[in-house]
Amino acid sequence: MSRRTRCLALAGLLILLVGCDQASKNYATTHLQHTAHDPIAFFGDTFKITYAENPGAFLSLFANLSKPVRTALLTVLNGLMLGVFTILLLFRSGWDKVSFTAIALLLAGGIGNLIDRIWQGGVVIDFMVIDFGELTGINWLRTGIFNVADIAITAGFLMLLPQLLRKEPEPQAAPAQTAT
Repeated sequence: MSRRTRCLALAGLLILLVGCDQASKNYATTHLQHTAHDPIAFFGDTFKITYAENPGAFLSLFANLSKPVRTALLTVLNGLMLGVFTILLLFRSGWDKVSFTAIALLLAGGIGNLIDRIWQGGVVIDFMVIDFGELTGINWLRTGIFNVADIAITAGFLMLLPQLLRKEPEPQAAPAQTAT
């Protein structure tokens, strides 16, 4: 991909995903706060809308840390990492389409959640839950509360997973030379 193509693709993906994420979170904040105590269920209880403000990361990881430490870790460090992702996507050549798209999805989701942390006082707005417990009979089989940015992050990670798990072929040793 040329640099121009990468820039246009990245800009389009960021506008679409960050825009959808922020619009859905704005709607949730404005219209769905009552669902924190009274979730809206669809398809039985498989999909639920339930408003939450998450001070931590994935599954409330780091939520128990002090606010200054959370800010340093989840806002400042996260912002720096997103900056590195942006620079890599724009200036590194040789991306295959899957890797580029996966990193761009991680970037878009990260930006969406970073915007929340900055504008929502250190929390991320979450509002969706998928619960497969009734369908499968396995009561613990449900997601944490998530948002559109989390979907992008998960999709990007799942796209990268085969590459992360793939073993590099072992270099073959040169055949031994015999003296003649």
